[in-house]
Amino acid sequence: MSTIGHRIYKALADEIIKGTLRPGEKLDERTLAERFDVSRTPIREALRILGSRGLVEISPRRVGTVARISIDQLAALLDADGELESLCARRSAEYMTVMEKKELEFLHEQDGAFAEANDTERYLASNDQFHRLLIVGAHNDVLASMVEDLRGRLAPFRQAQPELEVRLSVSHAEHTAIVEAILKGDPEAAYRSMRSHNARLSTAVVRLLRSQQEARKAA
Repeated sequence: MSTIGHRIYKALADEIIKGTLRPGEKLDERTLAERFDVSRTPIREALRILGSRGLVEISPRRVGTVARISIDQLAALLDADGELESLCARRSAEYMTVMEKKELEFLHEQDGAFAEANDTERYLASNDQFHRLLIVGAHNDVLASMVEDLRGRLAPFRQAQPELEVRLSVSHAEHTAIVEAILKGDPEAAYRSMRSHNARLSTAVVRLLRSQQEARKAA
């Protein structure tokens, strides 16, 4: 995806998750192109990704409709992702190579610097590399493909959480427990630490969406 397309995708994803764009609302290419002052090409890119992640339903005429987000379905996806990523952490403690462990240490230290500086954008980018390395470190292509798909679909929900500055320090502290378990070669501790980490994130996401839905009903 182009840089412009990614920027538009993020803007629309945030508006859908926060309820600014309501379920059933139409998103046509011409209107969006005028709004963002771009050609239709990056709009199509953004709508395609929104469609692949279940935030928008695309008609044959390339008109997007904001999808209705089911809290129960989202919770099930988050739970599945948490379980699979925890399995990756467990396998990484068993199968990561020496070089992969060194890279994991480096990324973790880098994340710490970004968290301390409250550099959200760089932390999230480095955090993505951190999680991808854990997926690769499991050394199972089928498992990796399943986790990558789930992480892609859930990314906009996770990144829509409030109080990012506070979350960075908490996230890094939880990563420390995961890294230590992997470096010690303790599969069960790695599994438990990752499961706890993902459970906190998942709970925050579901709580946020529930509060937003309740607010819309009250209005």
